[in-house]
Amino acid sequence: MLPSDLLIYRQNGEELVPKRLPINPRNLETATTLIALFQQAQGGTQGELNRQLQELEGDNTDYRIQRGLAHLLKSEAFSRFEVVSPLEPQQLRQQVFALAAEATPLPQTAASTLSRLAARLSQDLEHEILPEQIRQGLYADLSENRILTQFNAPTPEALLHRYNLSQVQGVFYKASQIQLHAYRNDPGEYKLLFRYLKLFGLMTYIEGDADHGFTIAIDGPTSLFKPSTRYGLDIAKLIPALLHVTQWSLAADLRWRDPYTKEIRAKRFSLDSGCGLVSHYPPGKPFDSFLELSFADRWASLKSDWRLEREVDLIPIPGSVMIPDFRLVHPDGRSVLLEIVGYWRPEYLRKKFSQVRQSGCENLILAVSQRLNLEKAGVDFSHTPARVIWFKDQLSPKAVLEVLTQAF
Repeated sequence: MLPSDLLIYRQNGEELVPKRLPINPRNLETATTLIALFQQAQGGTQGELNRQLQELEGDNTDYRIQRGLAHLLKSEAFSRFEVVSPLEPQQLRQQVFALAAEATPLPQTAASTLSRLAARLSQDLEHEILPEQIRQGLYADLSENRILTQFNAPTPEALLHRYNLSQVQGVFYKASQIQLHAYRNDPGEYKLLFRYLKLFGLMTYIEGDADHGFTIAIDGPTSLFKPSTRYGLDIAKLIPALLHVTQWSLAADLRWRDPYTKEIRAKRFSLDSGCGLVSHYPPGKPFDSFLELSFADRWASLKSDWRLEREVDLIPIPGSVMIPDFRLVHPDGRSVLLEIVGYWRPEYLRKKFSQVRQSGCENLILAVSQRLNLEKAGVDFSHTPARVIWFKDQLSPKAVLEVLTQAF
């Protein structure tokens, strides 16, 4: 996504309209040039890449567009910048300075110090370390000295689509309230949407059903007691997931700082399924966390009659829906739901345990991380109808199987 200073928009009354680049020859040429520059920069430093970008920018009046495209190419989605040094730079500096302190501080002793340390490290690490590698590694942890070790080049069209999406996502950094209408869609699309709502820990109020559609109210970052940049980013991350839903519309209330008067003004933004934006998220069903992915992988190697399923029905509860992470099904017809609660912010934990109580599900296993301070989060789980399993780092399939055997 783009930082606030690279967002470009115009105002149409109270409506905010983000900048979008048409997929035309001119913009494709700009994208192609930038991608080629990054490809040629592999193996060089980030500082050198930045200098080349500045030279390319020149006196171009569209410099913010070019900077926005370059910012996206620098992201982890495409680029990998690494610290390249014989040792951790901090350790390397300590050893160099310790050796330098033993000699007279003269300019000609610097080369001797690097050579002595190179010989020592070559012996300790059992491979040749050159003085120049030490010189380069001393401050390799500075951002400008990181090396572009890998670049996964997108197509020019994909880069422009990502730019247009990022401009729209940036609007939601300052949202106070979002109303999302998901009209009648394939049930699988609802589940995908709700899983992403859960994945990003968004605070929502949901009404409706799978037959008629859902209305989802989402609290924005500026509605919180203390505005949260991270929460604003989480809302922005929802937009690519929403693009996988066939029919929808949304309206957002914004608190936008006027760039000239610096005053906070109320603005509006709307979007619907005909927006033409392109998602880079895969259309499949995402795991909500590494905990879920790890558990599913290890359950597959467990010898048990219980079958693990991820395609779980929505459980309607007042003001929301609950989508358990897994369902465990026995050949004799028994069915048990499994919900894994790992690390989340306090608001999410309170909401999760409230959902469990409201659901009234007696065939539910709740796996809770021991790392969560439920008491501090204001969570009372004493009246939870679910069977509770505590885990530390990973949820053990054997622990779940033991509860299945004893309680169900």
